[in-house]
Amino acid sequence: MDVSRQDGLALLVAMMAMLMMTALGIGLVLTTTTETLISANFRNSVEGLYAADAAVERALNELLTAPDWNVLLSGTVQSALVDGPPSGTRTLADATMLDLTRVVNVANCAKVTCSASDLVAVTSDRPWGPNNPVWRLYAYSRFSEMLPGNAIESSFYVVVMVGDDPSENDGNPLQDGAAPCAAGQNGLGGSCNPGSGVVALRGEAFGPRGAHRAVEVTVAKADTAEAAVRVLSWREIR
Repeated sequence: MDVSRQDGLALLVAMMAMLMMTALGIGLVLTTTTETLISANFRNSVEGLYAADAAVERALNELLTAPDWNVLLSGTVQSALVDGPPSGTRTLADATMLDLTRVVNVANCAKVTCSASDLVAVTSDRPWGPNNPVWRLYAYSRFSEMLPGNAIESSFYVVVMVGDDPSENDGNPLQDGAAPCAAGQNGLGGSCNPGSGVVALRGEAFGPRGAHRAVEVTVAKADTAEAAVRVLSWREIR
């Protein structure tokens, strides 16, 4: 037996080199895959925010044709941007299901189902009690259908809900205040309603891989002879 031969050592070195190269290759693949997912999630997040905001903008234009905002708050009038009844499930582009009823309930009480007491409960997100907005579906459809001819290439589904402004003091979230406050009045004591002529819109966008963005806008009827609305506030809520 020739103990000076190094055939086994060479094989061991080759196997170690091969294992090291394999580990490096796996590491590169994982890094690349992770970066791709991060980029896709960031893109979906930005696209979802734009989709939710654009859906609200579309709804604002349609508010001009509604002479009485009470029909919006009661849910009896809806946008032209709808794809069926205001309930049930919709299939998203990645084959996941979106339950419209659940979307509304989560907005109203942060639960899958809402009771009458849940709607008026005082929470950190809804501290107005009987004046908590009760959201109603107004527009709901695939974002790509918002313009004629599917001019928008997007896999997102958008929802717009209408609710009474929480600055109301009439305790009726399904009806707009009837007595607007004049300059210098604050509505204390019920002498006037600071939320008269003001409604809130909540736009949400749902996309692939669980992407979900939402914005909330408060608008008022403009004090002009022309039909117009003015935005009082805009905030991102998700």
